[in-house]
Amino acid sequence: MRPIEYALDAMTAELDLVRLLQGSLEAHPARVALREEGRAVTYAELGREVASLAGWFQSKGLSVGDRVCVHLSKSIEEVVAMFAAAWVGAAFVNVNSQWTPRQLAMVLEDCRPRLLVTDARRLRALLQLEVALPPAVLVPGESGDLPADSWPHAASGWQAEAREVGPDALAAVLYTSGSTGGPKGVMLSHRNLTLGALSVSTYLQNVAEDRVLGLLPFSFDYGLSQLTTQFLVGGSVSLLGTMMPAEIVRVLREHRITGLPALPAIWTPLVRYLVGNPVSLPDLRYLTNTGGKIPDPILELLPQVFGGASIFLMYGLTEGFRATYLHPEKYASKRGSIGQAIPHVEVFVVHPERGLCAPGEEGELIQGGPLLFQGYWGRPEETRRVLKPCPHLAARIGDEAVLHSGDFVRMDEDGDLWFVGRGDGLIKSSGFRVSPEEVEELVLASGLVLEVVAFGCTGTDHESRVAVAIVPSERWDPAQFRRYCRKDLPGYMRPAQVHLWPGELPRTPHGKFDRRQIARGPSDPVSEGS
Repeated sequence: MRPIEYALDAMTAELDLVRLLQGSLEAHPARVALREEGRAVTYAELGREVASLAGWFQSKGLSVGDRVCVHLSKSIEEVVAMFAAAWVGAAFVNVNSQWTPRQLAMVLEDCRPRLLVTDARRLRALLQLEVALPPAVLVPGESGDLPADSWPHAASGWQAEAREVGPDALAAVLYTSGSTGGPKGVMLSHRNLTLGALSVSTYLQNVAEDRVLGLLPFSFDYGLSQLTTQFLVGGSVSLLGTMMPAEIVRVLREHRITGLPALPAIWTPLVRYLVGNPVSLPDLRYLTNTGGKIPDPILELLPQVFGGASIFLMYGLTEGFRATYLHPEKYASKRGSIGQAIPHVEVFVVHPERGLCAPGEEGELIQGGPLLFQGYWGRPEETRRVLKPCPHLAARIGDEAVLHSGDFVRMDEDGDLWFVGRGDGLIKSSGFRVSPEEVEELVLASGLVLEVVAFGCTGTDHESRVAVAIVPSERWDPAQFRRYCRKDLPGYMRPAQVHLWPGELPRTPHGKFDRRQIARGPSDPVSEGS
């Protein structure tokens, strides 16, 4: 018998994306489902648009198991295309709008979709690469001389009945950003997405009156979660395609947003903007963060600039959807912790050699439960590397496959987890394993830099050392920075190289710092040793 049983009622166990949406179509037809600049659609209107496009999909031979690649800017059309694919039993492959034509071509070659939905500009760029296109291509607006059909003209007059698929059917393939190698398609089932929506909406206490800001890309599971959680409860999502703090604040106020999800790279400039331009946001009920640790100075300011909003610090991988969250009541006492397992998830801290870790010991975060992905598309060997039984857990869960996250954490006496760093991203310095995130937090605390990414380098003594790429603040003073590092950083954590980055540090399409590009891209260091 398992130590933790996943007690799911019959309805939840059989839920798929179509029935998730249909629940709100029936219960809240007149409520606004999606908003974008100058336009809003109700659930009834969204349902008609989805069924219409799904009918055209069927006319093109789309069926269960096929893939629909969606490569559009954040828009209502993007959402309609994804759910129309689910409506006919196909899987959507949402490719981030910031990806290049060559990256899109890699996805098309990898998962062989039957249909591509993209805009005219992106299609022209793709054609220049002489890429073999899917059998059907759809372009919002006029397609002109392009080898594509025009939407909504093509979908006009079509209507499709929703097709039921099992909860274990493939619902989506989300490609990783490729920061640790070539893009890999993460296969997610209907159960992964719908049960994930139920779990997250439970601890966030989402209701039909919620209005959430859809700031993050839907090619990112965190961004996709904003749709699934709100469609589950009948709430609405306001779509915003810019990360500019002033625009975020404007939409927060005008749309009376109740839920704001973001990433550390968004929180830092947004909080600094609000410090200088304080505003009242009385409707904002909660904030959520995942995708990395927010720097401590920003964590300290969050409650001040956002008033009484509850703050949820979360952790998860696309392969496991979501794993943990810190209850807002613990925020003041455990600021920076990623908390404990979300509903329907088990997490363990396991040392690769010694087994289950005691409180205070560092180990790899292992995740079990029904939110785990089905594998990487076409990559069984890579799947088996991360999704496999853990011998150290055999006495507790037998030979059940669990997700080996590659992330190292430690658990405190209360059972709350604290992120240490990536197992493959730790910097070896003077015999110590150094977390880049810890270095970054300490450097930011100097007040002399706006952004920082730490990575490994080879020092003048040919030993592994710490390097940092920084965007300096107006207070930047190299001598003062060296004094600060000597005083506040242990010797093995002090940057041996400091690179001044021209402009903002580059980010991946998901909004995270592009550590791989930063590590290979800085110019010669402006200083050696600190």
